[in-house]
Amino acid sequence: MDGLREIAVWACLVSGSVFSVIGGVGVIRMPDFYTRSHAASVTDTLGASLILLGLGIHSGLNLITVKLVFIFLFLYLTSPTALHALVKAAYSRGLEAPDVEDSAGVSGAPRDSADDPARGTTQAIGGMSGTGGAN
Repeated sequence: MDGLREIAVWACLVSGSVFSVIGGVGVIRMPDFYTRSHAASVTDTLGASLILLGLGIHSGLNLITVKLVFIFLFLYLTSPTALHALVKAAYSRGLEAPDVEDSAGVSGAPRDSADDPARGTTQAIGGMSGTGGAN
């Protein structure tokens, strides 16, 4: 039973460390602020969770495990919230988000589905929605 527990501990610690390193590489390699912050947040939460899980399995059921659970809850709640606040502040200060369609090679803004000739629909005349109701 101790061998299986040690394997679980090492699996959690190594996988958590790998996710943290992948997040660090993602922060360096991603092209803009928003994708960098996403890479950092996701891997930070997952990497820290796996490391804390490995430490909790290693320590057994005692006060240390309770403290690790509180640390996990704190990180799980505050890390995404802090990232959201950081990204929202950057966007409100004027840091433009990249246009997904421009990076995919498609030019222009998304079209309105009411003006899409491929779907065979046209814009209603005179502000009518075409539902048969009165204005």
